[in-house]
Amino acid sequence: MIVFKKPKALTDAPLHYCPGCTHGIIHRLVAEAIDSLDIAGKTIGVASVGCSVFTYNYFNCDMVQAAHGRAPAVATGLKRADPDKIIFTYQGDGDLASIGTAETVHSAARGENITIIFVNNAIYGMTGGQMAPTSLPGQVTQTSPYGRDVNTVGYPVRICELLSTLDGAGYIERVAVNNVKNVRNAKKAIEKAFRRQVEKKGFSLIEVISTCPTNWGKTPQAALEWAEQNMIPYYPLGVYKDKYSEEAAK
Repeated sequence: MIVFKKPKALTDAPLHYCPGCTHGIIHRLVAEAIDSLDIAGKTIGVASVGCSVFTYNYFNCDMVQAAHGRAPAVATGLKRADPDKIIFTYQGDGDLASIGTAETVHSAARGENITIIFVNNAIYGMTGGQMAPTSLPGQVTQTSPYGRDVNTVGYPVRICELLSTLDGAGYIERVAVNNVKNVRNAKKAIEKAFRRQVEKKGFSLIEVISTCPTNWGKTPQAALEWAEQNMIPYYPLGVYKDKYSEEAAK
């Protein structure tokens, strides 16, 4: 009896990510959500620029490659051109929270019926470990060797908190994949975000606290611990907005 197998929505292509990187876990959760809802045949994913640039190799659905930061704009165009399709973007913090800030904010403000998977590992991964908009105060990176100085470069951007203030945003939640409990919660949140789109309930974004052992200069296990001790306290997990649950409660 088979009790565990690869999701049908994942291809057989080997992942290119560094050892200990949690992108692979998140890919699986997205694929499991697609399988669970049986929507692979009408799903289109939008790949971002960053470590996840090759996601079009990994998902068994149609994929489009967007320019850096523009995935929500591409997703908007796809959804409006064919509203019956299920459209998701898969983006890192440099892509979504820096060059793509405007696209992210305005797609949420308009209430576009798309799903965004936002991976936050507090650093630019693909390009060598520079400070990102989400890098923590005092965090050492290639471009902040003495730690992020908030007096000169400002504070990190908290995307969930920001988007939850917008009337158009429907469902905003922050999860993590640093332990089994959090992975299970992340799976529920990602599937819920896709389900909301199927139900035509507007814009959803799931922020996933992830790790980057290579650019953090840590072992995979130490990176998981660092995320628990440093990232999650600064980026608290939980639902930041659930518009339809709030309306149902009134």
